[in-house]
Amino acid sequence: MKRMPFERPTEYYDERLIPIDELICSLLQQRKEISNANPGFPPLEDISEWAEKYGLYEELLRSIFGVLDNDFYFKPMVEPEDFQKYIPVLKTVEKEKYLYTVTFIKQYANASVVNFNIDWEPEENSDIERFHHHSFWALWIGEEYDCRETGGGGTDAHISYNFIVSPPLPENINGLELNFKEYQTPFKKKPTGKEIVVHIE
Repeated sequence: MKRMPFERPTEYYDERLIPIDELICSLLQQRKEISNANPGFPPLEDISEWAEKYGLYEELLRSIFGVLDNDFYFKPMVEPEDFQKYIPVLKTVEKEKYLYTVTFIKQYANASVVNFNIDWEPEENSDIERFHHHSFWALWIGEEYDCRETGGGGTDAHISYNFIVSPPLPENINGLELNFKEYQTPFKKKPTGKEIVVHIE
């Protein structure tokens, strides 16, 4: 899913704020370096104390720290361009009555798109089935690849996801290992412990 282009919300800006805003940027950089880009979230008691101490709204501070905890989400996205070809994969892993399949990889000049499907036999009033409709998946291939899930959709017994991978995967994908991990919430939060590893030979 492409992000909407950002529009400046107002033309007004008090230029006396420039040194303060630059200092905020400098502090954000220091925070990111010290935390090794993994800051977590401050205790709510501390946020309440800071809000009272500095005359700020708690909800505002919670929102700011929530955004900072998901810093990676704002990394510039690579959008696939100049389609090259399909690479058939058709590798399947069966686990706990679910069938996980990587059907194909679409090759573009600047990225690859990995197609990942989940199929199962529907059961009436199944909590597990409903959970799968509300879970999130992440793909990991290696440190050199950035993988981003672009959304999923499906029916009562099938869900399909696409992952954009950059830089593009090699033409010869033999030996590639695709690691899919399931999470209860977005931004790789609350892992369920379910991991599907697809080996391509």
